Amino acid sequence: MPLAPLLVATAVEAALAAGRIHRQYFGQNPEIQKKGRIDLVTAADIEVERMCRTLIAARFPTHCVLGEEAATGEGASGEGPYRWIIDPLDGTTNFAHGLAIFSVSIALEVDGRLSLGVVYDPMAEELFTAEVGQGARLNGVPLRVSTRATLEDAMLCTGFPYSVREARHRPVDLLGAFLRETQAVRRLGSAALDMCYVAAGRLDGYWEEVIQPWDIAAGAVILAEAGGKASGLGGEPFDAFAGHVLASNALIHDAMTQLIREVRHRP
Repeated sequence: MPLAPLLVATAVEAALAAGRIHRQYFGQNPEIQKKGRIDLVTAADIEVERMCRTLIAARFPTHCVLGEEAATGEGASGEGPYRWIIDPLDGTTNFAHGLAIFSVSIALEVDGRLSLGVVYDPMAEELFTAEVGQGARLNGVPLRVSTRATLEDAMLCTGFPYSVREARHRPVDLLGAFLRETQAVRRLGSAALDMCYVAAGRLDGYWEEVIQPWDIAAGAVILAEAGGKASGLGGEPFDAFAGHVLASNALIHDAMTQLIREVRHRP
C-alpha cells in the first residue's frame, strides 16, 4: 500500500530545501569542525539537519528523527511507528574541500521497515526517489540497475572508514582484491550517491566495511526498487544498522560476496 502523499512530499521538500542550503554554503569556506581525527562537520550539516527536524516536527509531531548530527536521537519527539533517518550532508569531506560530490539522504522507517528513500545531489540537480512497491526514479524517470553479470566487466565503488589509518590492512586488502578482478574501482566519497549510482546502472556494485545507517538507509530503498540487492558484507540480510554493506545489481552479488569471504579468511 502506498505511503500517505504528505510523507513522500515532505521528504522531497526537505531534500530540495537541503540542496538550496548546500549551494548557499558551497565554496564559501564554511566553518569546519572535527568530530574525529578526519571526520568533519560544517555549518551546512548542522543547518540542514535543523531544518529537516523542524519541518518533520511541524507536520508529524509524533515521529522520531535519527540524524547524523544528533545521532543519539536528540530531538526525537515520540516513539511511534515512524522514524526518519537523515544524513544532512553525505560527503562532508568533499564539500569542505570544494569537491562537488555530496548529497542529502532522507529515509523513512514504518514499523521498523525502510519504506521511503530520497537522495538529492544539489550540484547535479539529481533527485533519486523510491517508495517500497512503487519503483525507483531519478527526476521522475524510472531507474533500473545494470545487466553486467561478471566481475570482470563490472565497475565498483567503495569507501574507507574514518579509522582507516589505525586499521588500514583489511580495507586495502579488499580494495586490492577487487582491483584485480574487476574492470575498475572508484571511491567517490558519498555512500548515499554510491548506492544510487548502482541503482541507476552507473556502477555495478559497492561495498563498505564501516558505515552508518543514515549513509545507506535511503539508498537501500532506491536500490531495491531499481532491481538491485543490498546485504551485509558476508551476504547476511540487509540491516542499515549492521555497520557494513554490500550493494550490487544482484547479478554479481554472489561473486562479490565470495571474494570478500576469501579476503576475510586469509591469514
